[in-house]
Amino acid sequence: MTFVPGPVVVTVPATSANLGPGFDCLGLALELRDELTAEVGGDALVVEVTGEGAGDVPLDPSHLVARAMDAAFGAMEVATPPLRLSCTNRIPHARGLGSSSAAIVGGIALARALVDDGTDRFGLADCLALANALEGHPDNVAPALFGGLVVSGQDDEDVWADQAPLDPRIRAVAFVPTTGLSTEVARGLLPATVPHADAAANTGRAALLVAALGGAPERLLRGTEDFLHQSYRRPAMPESLALVDRLRADGHAAVVSGAGPTVLVLTVERDLGPVSAYRPDGWRSLALDVAVRGAVVLG
Repeated sequence: MTFVPGPVVVTVPATSANLGPGFDCLGLALELRDELTAEVGGDALVVEVTGEGAGDVPLDPSHLVARAMDAAFGAMEVATPPLRLSCTNRIPHARGLGSSSAAIVGGIALARALVDDGTDRFGLADCLALANALEGHPDNVAPALFGGLVVSGQDDEDVWADQAPLDPRIRAVAFVPTTGLSTEVARGLLPATVPHADAAANTGRAALLVAALGGAPERLLRGTEDFLHQSYRRPAMPESLALVDRLRADGHAAVVSGAGPTVLVLTVERDLGPVSAYRPDGWRSLALDVAVRGAVVLG
């Protein structure tokens, strides 16, 4: 076994999970990419970070990209070599846009690309299983790995992910607040059980949403109705849910992105200015295309 010479560069897209009713099973890749560069060499791990999270994330083996690389090397039965790792982060952290999934998928892709026969040793199904094990659920890691709209799930050790048809006109606007919210806090607000009527309604909306994203965008507003998680999380992100309410009242298919607090609007409109005008003071608005490719190795 040998390592490839020179640095390897990987880009990984942001992702938005749930998309309203698709709780823990739907995810969409978005064209906002972290760029990760790794090279074998030196005496010990060196980590550099610029952009989002710089100054906050650790610069040692506990860095999430480095942890994912170490796990991937181990899965390929390769000793982790000394590495120089550089991360240019563009995905906001703790905002519901899949920054941790991008780090995990990016680390796995880097390790796989650094090993001469890494693609033979470790297939995409292996990458998905490892990324899911590190993240805890597949709804963000799957679109980060494959791109597009992905339906995913798990049953004990069995993990699956399939790309669904996606209307090429679909675009998104993300409204990113100034403060974040941890997934653990957001999940802690969810009840252990929900009424059967809510579960049934949510199942219908999730199925409708897949159809809407696949070619019936006139159904996006109805298809993004959620009955399982967003209302329960309102106490942790009242401004986000108030923005969702305003947007939906005006006919825009707005949802909480992942565990929040970012708000995402799905649309086929080419002029995103009218939607972006809803941006609250101090928030960022990002006009984003769908990323049809997931993690990409550039060299």
